[in-house]
Amino acid sequence: MAGRFPLGRRLRVLDVGMGRGSQALRLARLGHQVTGVEQDATVIAAARRALADEPEGIRERVRLVQGEGRDTGVHFLPGSFDVVLCHGVLMYVAEPDPLVAGLARMLAPGGLLSLLVRNGDALAMRPGLTGDWPGALAAFGTTACLPRSRTESNAGNPLRLGLGARADRLSALTATLAGIAAPLHAWYGVRVFTDTAVDDEEIPDDLQTLLAAEERAGRTDPYRSVAALLHLCGVRG
Repeated sequence: MAGRFPLGRRLRVLDVGMGRGSQALRLARLGHQVTGVEQDATVIAAARRALADEPEGIRERVRLVQGEGRDTGVHFLPGSFDVVLCHGVLMYVAEPDPLVAGLARMLAPGGLLSLLVRNGDALAMRPGLTGDWPGALAAFGTTACLPRSRTESNAGNPLRLGLGARADRLSALTATLAGIAAPLHAWYGVRVFTDTAVDDEEIPDDLQTLLAAEERAGRTDPYRSVAALLHLCGVRG
């Protein structure tokens, strides 16, 4: 967003599948007008409680809507937003193309569509690095995320759940974005080095160095190609 829009511009942001609202609140604190969409009643209730704890100036910049991402056309007019975020959602959608097309219609000309997906080209990396050889072999040639091995923890991170999820290939999503007039502008790898870390590990003392290494790898070939997640940014023509 910082690289796409002028510094200081207040943006209209739609966060689809916002979860508990941490991303929406972060953007509202930066001065943006944010609309969050979440279908799970329990999760959106948690988001409302978190929003209630914010100062009035931030609360008035956030609107929360209970609904599904595919129903954005019911709630909003086409071209209503400068930025549409859909992070950690497509992996639970059997047919993602209609959803992505609907999200692109919400963008004003020049608007940014941000997708965070499982990397379908690197599903064998995690089981291979953890010594799960049957899992690694099974991951080749599929976009279905296999259940995690018994040695790994799922706790607290929905982006790392394998059961019932699917993945997307960079080439396929690039074609999808081109076909809906929001061609790929930039893409990054996420969780290049840290995907095998368990969720209950203590925060390392050198966290900033770790993050710097991840950020560098996430924008550098060939490392970004084997990341657990892909972050794709399309721009509406």
